[in-house]
Amino acid sequence: MKKVIISGVSHPCLQTYLLAKGCIVVNQPSITRAELLIEIQDAIGLIVTTRIQVDKEIIDAAPNLQWIGRLGSGMEQIDVQYAAAKGILCISSPEGNSNAVAEHALGLLLNLMNKINSSHAALKEFNWTRGESRGEELNGKTVGIIGFGHTGSAFAKLLSVFDTKVLAYDKYKTGFSKNHVYESTLEAIFEQADIVSLHIPLTSETNHLADDLFFNSFKNPIYFLNTCRGSVTDTAALLKAIENNKVKAAGLDVLENEKLDTYTDSEKKLLHQLLAKQNVIITPHTAGVTIDAHYKMSKILSEKLPL
Repeated sequence: MKKVIISGVSHPCLQTYLLAKGCIVVNQPSITRAELLIEIQDAIGLIVTTRIQVDKEIIDAAPNLQWIGRLGSGMEQIDVQYAAAKGILCISSPEGNSNAVAEHALGLLLNLMNKINSSHAALKEFNWTRGESRGEELNGKTVGIIGFGHTGSAFAKLLSVFDTKVLAYDKYKTGFSKNHVYESTLEAIFEQADIVSLHIPLTSETNHLADDLFFNSFKNPIYFLNTCRGSVTDTAALLKAIENNKVKAAGLDVLENEKLDTYTDSEKKLLHQLLAKQNVIITPHTAGVTIDAHYKMSKILSEKLPL
């Protein structure tokens, strides 16, 4: 029996593919952790999003598990090392939503540079703020991209039409300089960048990468974008950098804590302070969940599964 559990929302094409391969599919996108611990006991495959932490307990409850498929990118919710030690293959589909994230990052940036949200909000209050809403052009700017994997490179590709200079830094990748993209160091980005966009996974190494020291290292005030993982940015440090004019404006699609109903008073205060600023835009982790990406992530993952 080839039983596969889909524990998050997926495109129907994924279930169709699994059924065609002779699998018994348990498609429960709202399955709880407790339910999964029971259901997974005779499964050979598990497909996840970001809903449930696949840790040692879940892996040990699945003696027949052969693989774990991740819809999208980011493997921090899976204990990949323990899974590998148990002979379980871990597969992701970052190609499926990389363009969606890149387009979202570009949308945030153009919105901030042209003060679209703030001028629209002013007009809703019947204020014609034409002079105060004077923006900047992206053309000719230097963009620092930190992390040059699928999303970082997709963002760089979109920037090519704006005649920008892209300084890309990736600690684990080399040899990618081409056309408007220059393989760079963090120091060069600190020195030259007008805009900085983060495209890195969340690890113990990258947690709070964007902290006080990070923001204070820039020679010029920057536009700051984070569309990867919230905890890569120290939110308090970002707020301080905005108030100290180290950051001109910030566009975030992710937060350190995305479960708003669990917020402490201090977390609420910090978020309200950010949202009150006209030069900050925050979206609810929607960059990678376009209609197109929803299909592509399921399609690409299905093609990678060892069935």
